[in-house]
Amino acid sequence: MTTPLLTTNDLFEALEAQLKLKWVAGSSGKERLLEPSTARFPGMALVGHLNFVHPNRVQVVGEAEIQYLQRLDKKERQKEVHDLFASKRTAVVVVANKMPATPDLVQEAERAKLALFTSPLPSPVVIDHMQYYLTRALALRTTVHGVYMEVMGTGVLITGESGIGKSELALELLSRGHRLIADDAVELIRVGPDVLVGQCPRGLSDYLEVRGLGILDVRMMFGETAVRHKKKLHLVVHLEQIEPRRMSQIDRLQAQMKTRAILDVEVPTVILYVGPGRNLAVLVEAATRSYILRTWGINQVEEFMKRHQELIHSNSMETKPAARPRRRRGAEKRQRRNHR
Repeated sequence: MTTPLLTTNDLFEALEAQLKLKWVAGSSGKERLLEPSTARFPGMALVGHLNFVHPNRVQVVGEAEIQYLQRLDKKERQKEVHDLFASKRTAVVVVANKMPATPDLVQEAERAKLALFTSPLPSPVVIDHMQYYLTRALALRTTVHGVYMEVMGTGVLITGESGIGKSELALELLSRGHRLIADDAVELIRVGPDVLVGQCPRGLSDYLEVRGLGILDVRMMFGETAVRHKKKLHLVVHLEQIEPRRMSQIDRLQAQMKTRAILDVEVPTVILYVGPGRNLAVLVEAATRSYILRTWGINQVEEFMKRHQELIHSNSMETKPAARPRRRRGAEKRQRRNHR
């Protein structure tokens, strides 16, 4: 689990055109990190309006903040501007709302070697775009061994020991019309509290390694629609080798959905056992369909058990002996007298 290192220069290059940014002063601070590598919650509360009590990493100065500074006397304003650029937490200052960067801001930015940007856009728009970008750029990420596929519109991560047949399975799924995202190394990024997005590391997309065939260019062989760059992770399919004598010990109902924790996110997991005569591509498709039904609130195991209980109940009612009807006491006495 790692946190990417993002500098002031990275932020400027990513949003320069979108926010119409101009680098006014503090160019020597372009390598300053927006978030330390030891941050516990990277990307959280990085951007906000000017705050002297709990400074943001990116301090946005809008119209209201400029008016506040203008109301201060010369000594107080000098102190506030100095504290703004001297704060160890501050990495970037952005003046928005078409407001000009005043000489004292430029002077302190150069002295502190801290980047000073300007943008003609309203400050809430600047904050919104920067928060969106930084949350994703600084999201926790990890790389796992496996093959990542889009099966029926669902992100499916196929894992298992090396040589168990993951790439061969991916090749068969491609021939059935599904799409490849990443082979061998899958980069997973937590973009939300319970949302993981899987993607292919840079430079490895479109390629699939199959033992005996070597490196295959999936885009060239199967067409443009056979690959995609990233996809939300929905399901993990783990391939496991098992001996025939152990097959009888497997839980055949699989009533409880297993999960695997990745970056503190619990991902539904299905274990498929590799063995002679088992069509893994069909099994992956069936596991994906079953997962989709669960997301719709349909639990096939519960439906089966419910129907089974109803069948047992109906059979027990049919085999139960009928109760002998009770006769009235007077009718029984008359029947005995007539019999005599």
